[in-house]
Parts: sequence; structure tokens; C-alpha cells
Amino acid sequence: MTTATNAKINRAALPLSALALPMVLEAFFRILVSSADTIMLSSWNQESVAAVGMASQYIFFIQILFNVICIGTSIVLSQYLGANRHEESKQVAQASAVMVLIVALVLSTLVIFGAKPLLSAYSIEESVRTYAWQYLVIFGGFGSIFTAFNLMQGAILRSYGHTRDAMYISFTANILNVAGNALSLYGFFGLPVLGVVGVAFSSVFSQFAATILLGWRMKAHPDVLFAVRGWKSVPGTIYKKILSIGIPTAGENLAYNISQIVITAMVTTLGTWAMSAQVYTQTIVRFVFVAAMSIGNAVQIKTGYYVGAKQPEQAYKRLYRYQLIGTLISVGMILAINLLKGPIIGFFTRTPEIAALTSAILLVSIYVETGRSINLVTIPALKGAGDVRFPVFVGMICMWGISVPLSWVLGIKLGLGLPGIWFAIGTDETVRGIIMLFRWKSKRWQTKAIQ
Repeated sequence: MTTATNAKINRAALPLSALALPMVLEAFFRILVSSADTIMLSSWNQESVAAVGMASQYIFFIQILFNVICIGTSIVLSQYLGANRHEESKQVAQASAVMVLIVALVLSTLVIFGAKPLLSAYSIEESVRTYAWQYLVIFGGFGSIFTAFNLMQGAILRSYGHTRDAMYISFTANILNVAGNALSLYGFFGLPVLGVVGVAFSSVFSQFAATILLGWRMKAHPDVLFAVRGWKSVPGTIYKKILSIGIPTAGENLAYNISQIVITAMVTTLGTWAMSAQVYTQTIVRFVFVAAMSIGNAVQIKTGYYVGAKQPEQAYKRLYRYQLIGTLISVGMILAINLLKGPIIGFFTRTPEIAALTSAILLVSIYVETGRSINLVTIPALKGAGDVRFPVFVGMICMWGISVPLSWVLGIKLGLGLPGIWFAIGTDETVRGIIMLFRWKSKRWQTKAIQ
């Protein structure tokens, strides 16, 4: 498809369901595979579960740094595509590729040479330290370049509306990962049991396969404008626009995760039962908010299309419909879980005290997920319009001004325990969500379009 033909595409007319449904299915599948990974490792060696969990925290932070580029790319690209600015769209993809390559090479080097001194600072069993080093160096170090390009290529395909391709390739990569784990841990076909080393290489191979497949799908779509040739001519303003969007968003994600670490530290003071109930509840509600989160990601792209096409009023009106859909799905799912929570909790634990505590938190989760659904849809819409700094600023204030201190007051000081902490989290989500809806209603985001 030539640029002239490409210019005829009205991406703003693309149905939200065409964007969102593949993202929802992909996210659900990722959660299922992640659970399978943990189960497979635990059946082989308990120390390996702790080690991979520890290493995964650092790999997650590495991915946040990659997302600085990928989120910025997605938002800028969506607005340019909505405006049919095809030459600049190609330059955005080129700039994204250059930046993820540089960041991946730097981070890979740091991980490979810094993993051992980093892990030596932990007071852990030597076997756990060794497993963690193996996984971090192989997957977090050597595998970083493939992870980076997967995130970048996926962001580009989704921005062009090809969310099904990203979904199918994610399915394929995760199945390869599970199959590789099984071969590494169970010694099928007479193969040696490689343990954590094999699991790490399995993860690297699945990311490598996804890189090849994503590149193939990008070439298969004539409307996706991406070429290595000509990257030197990309103007510096393109790099600045991507980073001006990506850096604040990554800062918000980092602030959120640090606040959750602090809250988790509070939960640990409540005892083993509370910590177990916390983990089980988080595992269950992850299946609830993943739908609203995927809808929000699709709304971000749609909003970018509308703003780029100079149709902000269409974006303004449709957000309320999208928000209602996201909230109804989240509330419906958490209510259904509460109706069926007896057998659901029984799948995780038979300890009466933990089951009772998990049941109480799931009840409070109705409040949490209602507020969270507003944030998961409205905040991406604001960011898709180019209004990035406001939700980031408010998010940091609410996380550290409401969620963390109120968790301490209700959960620890007043002795309400884990239900009190979850009520504090719900209050943060609800207050923040209401502020975001007022921001959308003010239409001030209409002045933030990327030029």
C-alpha cells in the first residue's frame, strides 16, 4: 500500500472492540502463562521460585525503562496516524528502534556485569543467589535486546490498529516459553534437566521468536511504515516528543510500584496469614482489572486517532461510553467473584483464617475495582490526547498523599489490618478517578495535542 493509499484510511472509525478485544485476550493469556510458570518452577525446586521472583523484580524495572520509549511511541504515533502524517509516522518508528537498541545494549551490559555484586547485597541462601544470578544474567541481560524490540514492535503494530497480530504472536511466544520450561525442568525425551538456566534460555528463545514474528507481521502490513534505511535523517524533535511523553508516564509507573512495595512492607508486619491473603487476593483481582486496563489501552489509541484527526469532540463524547463499559465489566466481574468466592478461595488455601481474610478483602475489592476502572480508562484517554503531565502529577500526589499514609493509619495505627489497607487503596483509586473525570470534562486536554 502506498502512502497515497494509506492516506485514505480513517483510523478514527476503527471500532473500539477491534482494538480492545485482542488486548483483553492477550492480557488474560499472559496472566495464565505467568501462573503456569510459577507452578512449574515450584514443582521442581522451591528455591528457584524465590530466586526467579527476586530477579523478575529487576527485569520488571528494565521493562519500565523500555516502556519510556514504547509508550511515548504509541501516543505520538497514534496522533500522527490520525492526522495522516505518514512521513513523520515512519520517523517515529525509526526513532523508537534507535532508542530501544541503545537502551537495551546499555542495560544488558549493566546487568551482565552488575548482577553478581547486586545480588551479593542480599542476605539469602547461596542456592537462591545462584539461581537468581543465572536467571537475571541470561534473561535480563542477554535477553533484554529481544524484550526491548518486542515491546517496541508490539507498540507500533497496536498503534496502527493491528492488535490481533500482537495477540497471536504473544500467544505463540508464551506457548513456546511454557514448552521450553517443561523440557528444561522435566527431562522429556531423555533431555537433561537444566533447571533455572533452561528456564531462562527458554524465555530468551520465546522473545527471539516473537521478535522475528513481529518483524514479519510489520512487513506484511503495507500500511505500517517502518524502514531501517534513513534513520540518520530523523530530526531530533521526534526523539524529544517521544521522550516528553514516555518519561513522565514511566515515572508514574515507577512511583506506583514503589508505593506498592511500601504497602507490602506494612502487610508483612501483620503476619504470614495476612501476607498469604494479600497474594491470593491480588492474584484473583488481576483477572478483574485486566479487562478495564486493556480497554484503556485501546481508548488511548482511539483518542490519539481522534485528536490527530482534529475531532476532539468525538473523543470527548465517546470517552463516557467507553468508561461506562469498562466500569460495568469490572464491577460485574468482582461481584461475580464475590458470589463464587468460596470455591475460588478454596482453590488457593484450606486454612480457615487465610480464607476468611481473603473473603473480607474481596468484599472491599468491590470499592477498589470501581475506582480503579475509572483510572484505567480515563487516564489513558488523557495521555492519548497528549495530556500526560496532569495525570502523572495527580497520581504521584494521591499515591503518596492518600494510599500510603492512609494504609498505615487504617491498617496499622487503627488496627483494621488488611481490609483497612485495601480500603485506603480503594480511596486513592476513587479520588484519583473523580479528579480525572473532572479533568476530562474541563476539556483542557484539548490544548495538549502533539504538534
